[in-house]
Amino acid sequence: MSEEHLHAPTGAYALNALPDDEREAFGRHLRDCPACAQEVRELTATAARLGSAVAAPPPDGMKSQVMERIRGVRQLPPHAPPGAGGLVTVRRGRLPHLLLAACVAAVGLGGVAAWQFQEGRQAERRAEQAQREGEELARVLAAADARTVSGTAKGGARATVVVSRDEDRAVFLASGLPELPAGKTYQLWFDDGGRMRPAGLVGEDGAVVMEGGVRRATGMGVTVEPAGGSPQPTSTPLVLMPLPA
Repeated sequence: MSEEHLHAPTGAYALNALPDDEREAFGRHLRDCPACAQEVRELTATAARLGSAVAAPPPDGMKSQVMERIRGVRQLPPHAPPGAGGLVTVRRGRLPHLLLAACVAAVGLGGVAAWQFQEGRQAERRAEQAQREGEELARVLAAADARTVSGTAKGGARATVVVSRDEDRAVFLASGLPELPAGKTYQLWFDDGGRMRPAGLVGEDGAVVMEGGVRRATGMGVTVEPAGGSPQPTSTPLVLMPLPA
């Protein structure tokens, strides 16, 4: 087995995508290779984060507000069936007030229901996006041709890129990136033979499937840019790394 191939299965190992015999052999390799062991830990943690569904918790006090509105609405009297005579009576002037209270409560609870529906749809969209990103990340990490390159950025942050030429995708992972001031973001770039191409923004967890294909790219970089990103780099790269062939 070549030295390059010996270190290659970190992504597949992190996703339990290796056959039993290869997984056992690579597990023995990890005991003697701190660099691969560190990459497996980072890839496993990142896959877990991206694969988790995103949930939106209810706002504070929502339950107490709903219960309070319910207590403020009196029940309507039972409906008298035809021919019931005077078994059920309602005092004059009382029914309009009850109807008004019921309408007010219905409007209030309807607003809560509409808000819950909107929040639920947004949560569903976030969960679907997280699932797509997790599936795409898994395909890259488990690709048979996946190759990894790592480097250290200015300030000591660690950056890792996993590249699959067959999938035409790359995954960027980072740990220890300093928090940026308001209005700034970390942006990724592909180096297409000297021309820098935008490749997306780094998420809060330091992991992202880079935007665009990698087949023409020979390297990648990370810069600090205004919020939302830039069409071209406007600052000195924090890290520049060649991509595996």
